[in-house]
Amino acid sequence: MTVPTSAIQTLLNPYYRSVPLDICDKMQSYMDLLSIWGKKIALTTISSEEDIIRFHFGESIFALSLENFEDGRLADVGSGAGFPGLAIKLLRPNLHVTLLEPNKKKCAFLNELARKLQFSNVDVLSVPFQASRIPANELGFVTSRALGRISDLLSWSQVALRHDGRILLWLGAKDAEKTTEISGWSWVQTSIPGTARRRIVSGSPQS
Repeated sequence: MTVPTSAIQTLLNPYYRSVPLDICDKMQSYMDLLSIWGKKIALTTISSEEDIIRFHFGESIFALSLENFEDGRLADVGSGAGFPGLAIKLLRPNLHVTLLEPNKKKCAFLNELARKLQFSNVDVLSVPFQASRIPANELGFVTSRALGRISDLLSWSQVALRHDGRILLWLGAKDAEKTTEISGWSWVQTSIPGTARRRIVSGSPQS
């Protein structure tokens, strides 16, 4: 059953106030494609559209309360079904987004999604982040949800990020606490609305 765009807007209010209805309509198109492709490849374990709206779209765009994301380049590491990178892109169309996803079938989904939603400045790279060849000091933002291998990701990000760049990680509470103890970074962690267990951890490299 399709969730009306007005209901999508209401479900997203705790994460980002007043998402435009035309963006909610694009989210519905996103979920339609997610449902079709989900019959062929594993993209998400969540089947309820309302839960997809909250967990995938809502928790992704909650990052907009922490960072502006107005311009520059964002690398989304381990994109999977496109979260959080493409969810953020929906509300920040001028942002250049690079999706790093080693799974070629998931990359095919991401490319079709970018075409369907008529995104510009979206690159899909079917490589691990270490093999992405993104130049040093290129990125304004690095994002990742539950990737693991945080130490490797941080080492790569310290090189790829601009001096004023930031990394944002979606983590469980225990992993968030451990991450904020890692030296060489200035950390802030924020609880995601509606949960006591999930956080966004935002960090900038210390010079």
